[in-house]
Amino acid sequence: MGTPAPIAEKILILFPGALGDFVCFLPALETLARGREADLFARTEYADLVPPSIKTRSQECYEISRLFVPGSEREDRLKHFFAPYSRIYSWMGSGQPDFVRHLTLLSGGKLKVYPFRPSGSRIHMTDYFISCLGEKGSSEAAPRISIRSDALVWSHRFWQQSHLQEKRVLVLSPGSGAREKNWPVEFYLEVAEWWERHFRGKSLVVLGPAEEERGASGDRWRCAAALRDLDLARLAALISRCDLYLGNDSGVTHMAAALGVETVALYGPTDPVQWAPRGQRVRIITRNIECSPCLYSVMKSCPHRRCLTALTPGHVIRELVKLLERTKDSADLLDKGGGRDYS
Repeated sequence: MGTPAPIAEKILILFPGALGDFVCFLPALETLARGREADLFARTEYADLVPPSIKTRSQECYEISRLFVPGSEREDRLKHFFAPYSRIYSWMGSGQPDFVRHLTLLSGGKLKVYPFRPSGSRIHMTDYFISCLGEKGSSEAAPRISIRSDALVWSHRFWQQSHLQEKRVLVLSPGSGAREKNWPVEFYLEVAEWWERHFRGKSLVVLGPAEEERGASGDRWRCAAALRDLDLARLAALISRCDLYLGNDSGVTHMAAALGVETVALYGPTDPVQWAPRGQRVRIITRNIECSPCLYSVMKSCPHRRCLTALTPGHVIRELVKLLERTKDSADLLDKGGGRDYS
């Protein structure tokens, strides 16, 4: 009889962040899951962005939710649930002593818990998450996203049905988790019109429920196709096919960078040092006015938003033209389409 295969170490990972946080977390997750059986408790939609070997469950499940309840450390159901894990890594609950105590007791002390945000440091979030594991981060530690095969099939079919095969495609994402980070929708409209007018291209606008509520609904996009509420797998496949992506400081922008597409990110009140999307084809555009980046409380009450409103469509378009001029496979696009009036 052959030697039985060794049983892989089984670990549990708790991560409570939004999409942008999670994309920054991917290199640390990859490190944790290497050679191990990993169960990730986070938002279930993140399963679209991780390898199938990482099992993703909702952080709102009974076993995790009960950790905030007094006496949960005595529940047999929870003892059986946490027993198989050789180590638990949590970026949730570091500031809640009861949560930490319950999980420490249930895991037999096999718990590593970290603050969700670095304290008093402008370290990039990708590097911060890696540093929690005792490893040194670097600019080379860039998130990577693998696209699901079924989503690729869907995107190929969408490209054909939308007659995009011979078009240059610009993907616009005018939303984010906070409206104060958003470049004005009418500015995005000007970029979409420029793209069509000068390059005879097509713009695809990615809209979620929040953008619909904030007045960025599809009927405003005269020369662009509005796409609503795509799951993350299809969204990743769609973005991966585009020639250029333009968006705010948002989770979708971090996705675009991780997919390796030409990504332009517009930054105003938030700090690119901590939050710039990582990737080899990323360009940050910001006005660098004297009061930005600013604190979250200041951002929420800012009366002028000059860091974004002073970032005019003409300025952004000129930067896009420069970028396209440096992109070897876009030289013919500029020759045919012009756009020199913005240079």
